[in-house]
Amino acid sequence: MELKNAEQNNGIIIKAVGGLYFVKTPDGVYECKARGIFRKREISPCAGDNVSIQDNVITEILLRKNSIIRPPLANLDQLIFVISTCEPSPNYNVIDKFVAVSEYKGIEPIIAITKIDLNKSEEIKEVYNSSGIKVLTIDYSDSKSCDELYSALENKISAFTGNSGVGKSTLLNHIDLTLCAQTNEISRKLGRGKHTTRQVELFQLDNGGFIADTPGFSSFETNKYDIIRKEDLSSCFREFSKYSDKCMFHDCSHTKEKGCSVIEAVNKGEISKSRHESYVEMYEEAKNIKEWENK
Repeated sequence: MELKNAEQNNGIIIKAVGGLYFVKTPDGVYECKARGIFRKREISPCAGDNVSIQDNVITEILLRKNSIIRPPLANLDQLIFVISTCEPSPNYNVIDKFVAVSEYKGIEPIIAITKIDLNKSEEIKEVYNSSGIKVLTIDYSDSKSCDELYSALENKISAFTGNSGVGKSTLLNHIDLTLCAQTNEISRKLGRGKHTTRQVELFQLDNGGFIADTPGFSSFETNKYDIIRKEDLSSCFREFSKYSDKCMFHDCSHTKEKGCSVIEAVNKGEISKSRHESYVEMYEEAKNIKEWENK
C-alpha cells in the first residue's frame, strides 16, 4: 500500500526482510525502507519497533522500552516459558537464567506448564509461584485451559520459548490454529532449517495481542548478548527484594555472607532453594566477566 500524502503515520513493524520493513498502521500494512541515518547511528529497525513513516520511509524509531539482539525484537511485553513436567524434565537453572534476563530487560516472565497428564506439576508451580512469577498449567482435556493464557496475551507483544519437545507448537495451535500453519509455511518457502537463524515476524491475534515468531528463542543466547552485572543480578530475582535491604552488610552478595537475610529466608523455606542455587551460579559466572565485556 502506497502512502498518498506527505503526512506522517505511526505504526508497528511486524516483519523485516532484506532491508524492507512491513509496518502495520490503523490504515493498513505499509512496505517501507529505513532512512540511511539509522545506519550511521548504528540503529537497526526491528520487529516490535513503534515507528513514524512518511512516503514509505521509516523516518523515526520511537523510544524502545526494551530490545533483544538475538533474535532481534523490540518492546516485548512478556516472555512465556513453556516447560513440560517430563520428556524433557525441567532444568531449573536454565529457566532461571531466562527469567533473570527477562527481569533485567523489563519483560514480564510467565511459566506455562505442559504434559501435566504425564507427571505432577506441583513442584514447578511451588518454585515459581512462591517467587512471584505467574504460572499457568495447560490441560488440553479442559476446553478452557488456554483461556487464561489467551487473556494474558491481550494487547501485548509476547514471545514463547522452550526446549524441543515441551509442546510449544501444540500450545500455539490451541491459542490460534493459524499460527503454526503460517510459520511453517514461511519456513517451507524460505527453505529454513530447524537451527537456521531467521527474522522475527509478529502475528496479530483477535484480542489485539501480537505473538512473535521467534525461532531463535529456543537457543536464546542469554550469556553472550545479555550480560547481567553481578551488582544488578539480585534485582533480577524479585523474591529477594523483601529481604535484601535487611542484610548485615549493605554490599551483601547473598551468596555466603554472615547475616544475609536472603540466605536466612532460603533456610526457612521462604525462598526457593533451587532459585537461590541458580542465583549463586549466575553470580559466580558474573564475577568472572571482564569489565570490557559489560560495555
